[in-house]
Amino acid sequence: MQQSVNLKKLNQWVVAILLGATLVLSLFLSSCKEAESINPTPEDNPLAELDLPETPYNYSDVTLPVHFTTNAYPARFQFQFAASESDNTPASNPVTDHGATLGRVLFYEKDLSKNGTIACASCHKQEIGFSDDVILSEGFEGGHTRRHSMGLTNARFYDTGKFFWDERAETLEDQVLMPFQDAVEMGLTLEEVVQIVQDQPYAATLFTQAFGDSEVTSDRIAKSLAQFVRSMMSFNAKYDAGRSRVNSPLEDFPNFTDQENLGKRLFNAQNLAAPSCNACHLSEAFVAPLLAPNGSTIATNNGLDAGSSEDQGVYETTGINGHRGKFKVPSLRNIAVRPPYMHDGRFASLEEVIDHYSTGIQAHPTLQPFLKDNMGNPVKYDFTSSEKAALIAFLKTLTDTEFLSDPKFSDPFK
Repeated sequence: MQQSVNLKKLNQWVVAILLGATLVLSLFLSSCKEAESINPTPEDNPLAELDLPETPYNYSDVTLPVHFTTNAYPARFQFQFAASESDNTPASNPVTDHGATLGRVLFYEKDLSKNGTIACASCHKQEIGFSDDVILSEGFEGGHTRRHSMGLTNARFYDTGKFFWDERAETLEDQVLMPFQDAVEMGLTLEEVVQIVQDQPYAATLFTQAFGDSEVTSDRIAKSLAQFVRSMMSFNAKYDAGRSRVNSPLEDFPNFTDQENLGKRLFNAQNLAAPSCNACHLSEAFVAPLLAPNGSTIATNNGLDAGSSEDQGVYETTGINGHRGKFKVPSLRNIAVRPPYMHDGRFASLEEVIDHYSTGIQAHPTLQPFLKDNMGNPVKYDFTSSEKAALIAFLKTLTDTEFLSDPKFSDPFK
């Protein structure tokens, strides 16, 4: 009888233990599911490989400083304009937060090259104004580009919207697709580009956020990349801090050194034997002229050579003789951090650039008229050593360290 009671109790204990174990297991599995829903596996999270904020960065609603939206130069500077007047953003492709976010991802995506080694960002590095620090950039198989990688800072404010040194891309939307298809740079066909993007785990989510559905097309790739590039606006340099404290770009800036203010006066001077530097680097974005002098290009010839042979510049695009040796004029913003200089990277330093304008301008047949004297000969600025140093000091005030390290322009891949 006693043995039967003990056996009954033992059975009760076993049942209790099993019930307890079941409960514990149930709670454990429940907690696992809850944790999984909070921290989904990479297979469940298509954006797992990307470092993107929950709320996208602000690319679309950026407030420009007053000196970018208003021309405060005196009337005697007849060709000056506000930077915002030269905005090349088309009505069909306004910058949006999600569109530029997608563009940022594609800009840094190395799978968009034949062997997965090169991205747009490989030749356009944020810390050096989205340019390259070598004369010629290296392509996916080690080949080199024909020309130096142009800085993208304030590309939005190039009035005609044409891109590349020879302006062969009619719009930025056209330009961003060309490096993918270049035999040296990235080595793909446009069809391959679309397929590669479509195969990325993040594609459906990011394209839906940017365009309303997940369809991947070359047009949408172009639009998102163009939005990202146009969002690269730089206006938080030492120059801008000083400019905000005065009413005119010609006044001495209170935050500048005497040398920097001297350099700024030289840059804007109209009483030199030669024209002011801002005759070719206009507005306070320091870009090319607003109006094409001959109706078809605002590119210029700054007398690097006496003639053109291997590289004919814009002529190669237009076939117009007057365009031989002319090249696009990029913004001077962040110029100090992105040597080498010119379309062929021939100048290793700003000192060499200033020396060129001081005594080295050559009599090319299409030399910018501003750079000729009354006899048709190249002008010589003949800067003194102290003037050269002052000009360089001024150009360094255009360096925007906030822009060069802003996370919204950085590599989103973890």
